[in-house]
Amino acid sequence: MEQRKVQQVGSGTYTVSLPKQWAERTGITAGTTVYIDIHGDEQLVIEPESPADDATSQVQFTVGDQSPARLERTVRASYAAGFEELVLRAPAGFTRAQRQAVERVASAFVGVALTTETETELTVQTLLDAGEVSVRQSVRQLRYTALSMHRDAMAALAGDEAPPGADRDDEADRLYAMIDRHFGRGLSRLDEIDALGLSRSELFELRTAARELERVADNAETVGTVAATVETLPDAFPAEELGALGRDARSVVDEGTAVVVGDAEAEVANDALETREAARSAVEALDRELADAASDYRLERALDALRRTVESGGTIAELGLRAATRRGEFTPPGSAAPAGDG
Repeated sequence: MEQRKVQQVGSGTYTVSLPKQWAERTGITAGTTVYIDIHGDEQLVIEPESPADDATSQVQFTVGDQSPARLERTVRASYAAGFEELVLRAPAGFTRAQRQAVERVASAFVGVALTTETETELTVQTLLDAGEVSVRQSVRQLRYTALSMHRDAMAALAGDEAPPGADRDDEADRLYAMIDRHFGRGLSRLDEIDALGLSRSELFELRTAARELERVADNAETVGTVAATVETLPDAFPAEELGALGRDARSVVDEGTAVVVGDAEAEVANDALETREAARSAVEALDRELADAASDYRLERALDALRRTVESGGTIAELGLRAATRRGEFTPPGSAAPAGDG
């Protein structure tokens, strides 16, 4: 890190010289316009080009005989990488299957539209405005979706209701993809961070929690699949114990997420971690019981999904402790509260 001395010009303007090597590397000379971003209360960032003109604005691909699956992966990767516009050009024209693949994946994301459709060109555009997005609220919504899926899947396994539909798992995937996109853009663009109203530390914690919540939804889908294939539970199967474990797993996820998003304090995360330890032991005991009874392998698969849900909840609760400590809500005796990270 270099140090530069601030000088005063005239009656009130402050100036500081730019490092020559950096200026030459970025093409800055006398008369070049640079862009100044005031980030938070303490940081001033100088950029050689407008954020609107950076490399995440548009990406173009030429399409030949690529399979629909490859085209779908291209669209997903472009969205996750943070590009605002993806232009696909097929000199020989798109096949019907290729066009349908692009349309299908574009409709799977939040705020994405197919804005240009011709015989040889398709443009996929992201219309999301970061200033209108609340990542915290999106994580809360993802938590609700994942936990409602898990609750219904466990009830279905007990034979009380039908398994959750695939549409809710799709909704969980959409929410996570949107959060992950903002996280990726926030790593390279300060204007994205400013628009979201978050620090990079906060965005990392929220994105990591969202990843675990998506896994909770996936595990719920696994339990629901098992429930759909098992007509009745064996008489000796400890259904009540499994139901209690499901409630504990959801409690860990719910309480951990509440701390990450700032709706609860550090002690709630500590409570969640203690519940995780108890749930871990109960899952292991039930696993041994099923193994000794030579139980249906499908029920063991459901129990494994429940185990993974408990672990995801624990990961979120650990993130919650980290977030709470950074916010100064939890300070060990004799320690000073951490400084904010802007």
